[in-house]
Amino acid sequence: MTALARPSLISIDAIRSCLEGVNPAAIATCSADGTPNVTLLSQVHYLDADHVALSYQFFNKTRENILANPLATVQVIDPVTGAVYRLSLRYLRTETSGALFERMKAKLAGIASHTGMQGVFRLLGADVYRILEIEAVPSRRLPEPVARRSLLSAARLSCEGLAACTDLSQLLDRLLSDLEARFGIDHAMVLMLDEDGQRLYTVASHGYEASGVGSEIPMGQGVIGVAARECTPIRITHMTSDYAYNRAIRAGIDQLGLAGALETEIPLPGLPAPHSQLAVPIMAAKRLVGILFVESLDDLRFGYDDEDALSVIATQLGMMIQLFHAGAAGEESAGSATRRALMQGAAVTIRHYAIDHSVFIDQDYLIKGVAGAIFWRLVRDYVESDRTDFTNRELRLDPSIRLPEISENLEARLVLLQRRLVERCPFLRIEKTGRGRFRLDVRRPIKLLEMAEGAGR
Repeated sequence: MTALARPSLISIDAIRSCLEGVNPAAIATCSADGTPNVTLLSQVHYLDADHVALSYQFFNKTRENILANPLATVQVIDPVTGAVYRLSLRYLRTETSGALFERMKAKLAGIASHTGMQGVFRLLGADVYRILEIEAVPSRRLPEPVARRSLLSAARLSCEGLAACTDLSQLLDRLLSDLEARFGIDHAMVLMLDEDGQRLYTVASHGYEASGVGSEIPMGQGVIGVAARECTPIRITHMTSDYAYNRAIRAGIDQLGLAGALETEIPLPGLPAPHSQLAVPIMAAKRLVGILFVESLDDLRFGYDDEDALSVIATQLGMMIQLFHAGAAGEESAGSATRRALMQGAAVTIRHYAIDHSVFIDQDYLIKGVAGAIFWRLVRDYVESDRTDFTNRELRLDPSIRLPEISENLEARLVLLQRRLVERCPFLRIEKTGRGRFRLDVRRPIKLLEMAEGAGR
C-alpha cells in the first residue's frame, strides 16, 4: 500500500454496483509494526468520486490497526459479472450520527436481515476514507448485462413533463404515472411535511389496494421518517423488519398518547413485505417539502443510479411546488356566484371536533388537522351562507385555519382533502374553477354538528 495518491484508470462511479453488499467485501490493514490483518466487511458505501465510507461495527483488530495506521486495502466484487477490484484507501474520520450514518444504518439493517445476522450487525459508526487508487484484479468475469432501461433518459423526460404541469394535483398525477411508465416502478407514494414539521402525510400514491391519502408517519420513524429527518435519501436493498410501517405508525401514536383513538388514523399504504425501498427528500430552497417513496417486492430493485435519477426528479418536484406557492399571490378573487346542486338522498350529518379538527361523515372518519379545519370552514359557509365558490386566498387569510406564514402547504392540504372526498364521499366534491379558485359541489342535504371538547367519538 502507498500513502501517495496516483491517477487511477478506474473510477469508483464506474463500479458502484460492487458496493451494494451482495458479495461481502474484504479489508486488509496493518498494525503499527507492519503485521497484516484481513477480515470481511459488511458495507462499502459510495460517497463521491473521491471517497467511500466503510461500516464500523466492532472494536476489533481492524479498528485498532486503522487508528494506528490509516491505510487500508479493500477488495470488492461485481455481483453480476464477478469482476474483482482492489481499492487503496486512507482513513479520514468516523461519523456516528447524521445523514451518512443513517443511510448506512438503514442499508446495513437490510443486509443483516437478508443474511440472518440481525442480532449481530449493529452500526457503531461510518468510517470515511479517501480513495487513493482503484485497480482491477485479474479474474474470469461474465459479460456485462444489457441495461433494463435508460434512467437518464427517463429522468429527463419526466422532468420535462413535470415542468408542463399547472397545479399540484396535476403534478402529482404526472409524477406517479411517469414512475410507472418510464421507470417501471409499480408502488410509489408522495408525502408532504406538515406545518409543525413533526409528521408527514400522504397526498398521492400508486399501486396499492387503498390509496392511504391522509395517512401520517412521524418524523424519524421508518425509512420515510428517517429520510425526512436527515434530509437525505435512504435506500434498503433487502427486506428488513427494522424499518417496518406498522412499528413506525404505532410508535408515533403511542408517543402522542393516541392509542385509544385509532379510528382517526388512516392506514399508511405499503407492501406487507417489501424487499427494496427508497425514500428521497423533496427539497425547495434547502427546505424539506416532503418525501418521494418507492418500494418493490424484489431484492436489489433500486441501485445507486435509481437513487440519482429519483433525486433529480425530486429536485424538479420541489422547484415546481415552490413555484406554485410563489404564484399564489396572483390568484383570482372570488365572485359572489353560488350554485346549489340537485339534492338526492337522505341528509348526512357532518361532525367536527375542534380539539384536533377531526371530521366524521355520519359515523365514518374523513380527515383531521388543517385539512379538517378547511373542510369545516367550507361546509359551514355552505350551510350558513349558501356559498359554493371559494378561493385559496381567503383560506390563507382565515385565522381559524391557522396556517403558518412559512411552509403553509395549503395546496397540498386541498389536494389531500379533494382526494379523500373522492374516496369517502361521492356526494361531496371539490372542483377547481380557475387559478386559486374552487367550488364545493354538494349532492345530498347536510347537517352540521360542532362537538364539545371531551365529547366521545
